[in-house]
Amino acid sequence: MAMSMEARIRNKLEAALAPERLEIVNESALHAGHHGSPGTGESHFRLLIVAARFQGMSRLERHRLVNAALAEELAGRLHAVSIQALAPGEPC
Repeated sequence: MAMSMEARIRNKLEAALAPERLEIVNESALHAGHHGSPGTGESHFRLLIVAARFQGMSRLERHRLVNAALAEELAGRLHAVSIQALAPGEPC
């Protein structure tokens, strides 16, 4: 059985960032019928990532790091991710 997109995202981000907090919310149902949405039910996700790796990085650098970790998924079935990337101690 193929691994779910959520599991793939979790595995990739845990390996790349060793987050102390990782929340993944599947928002694909909110985008059903949206232009460009593949209709798989696993295309749009909201991420909250708290990782020491983000310390001293700009918001853009943090997003680039997350996008690089998920490059394979973003080139395939993953259509969009909403990213909140924080260093420990930063408010949500």
